[in-house]
Amino acid sequence: MTNPPKFINGPGGQLAYHHRIGEGPGVFWLGGFKSDMLGTKASFLDQWASNVNRPYTRFDYSGHGQSEGAFEDGTISAWAEDALMIFDTVAKGPQILVGSSMGGWIATLLALRRPETIAGVVFIAPAPDFTESLMWEHLTTDEKETVMREGCLEQPSDYDEPYVITKKLIEDGRNNLVLNAPIAITAPVRILQGMADPDVPWRHAMKLAERLVSEDV
Repeated sequence: MTNPPKFINGPGGQLAYHHRIGEGPGVFWLGGFKSDMLGTKASFLDQWASNVNRPYTRFDYSGHGQSEGAFEDGTISAWAEDALMIFDTVAKGPQILVGSSMGGWIATLLALRRPETIAGVVFIAPAPDFTESLMWEHLTTDEKETVMREGCLEQPSDYDEPYVITKKLIEDGRNNLVLNAPIAITAPVRILQGMADPDVPWRHAMKLAERLVSEDV
């Protein structure tokens, strides 16, 4: 049974988080698009952190899980600011970022903004730039026109509700693209990627690996 979360005032409302104290570099979880901190991987890491007495922080972006806000109002910039708020306020000392799917993009942005505090990065099926290369580029002409005209497009998802692709998500994503130039992360990096992943092609992870300047990838 998970204890009730704690809350902190974030840029877009109350952000829910769990923080476990311990010894050694902390582990900082960054979840995926429309996932939350009670998911399988985040919960597995919590149990691991408990077993080895390691600090561990996980949270819900605004519009996700138990945090305030509407999912449709979210953007990469907004969710990166949420992560930065939790990182700066809750996490203490060196941190190992663990980013899953979209969380890999947020982890990249966070590592670039707080390089002195990053002890390492673990990417799980990382999806940096997904709004452009894995989302926008795969929409039909009619779907793109709907996004631009109506401001949003609903698509089926594996969750209870459809994915909502908004115009501002796409346009804001273009301001945060990282795969078009070297990525100045120098900490050790480990990438976990399934060859048969239906959402994030393995070649996407390879492109990220090629862009990282770290010599330990």
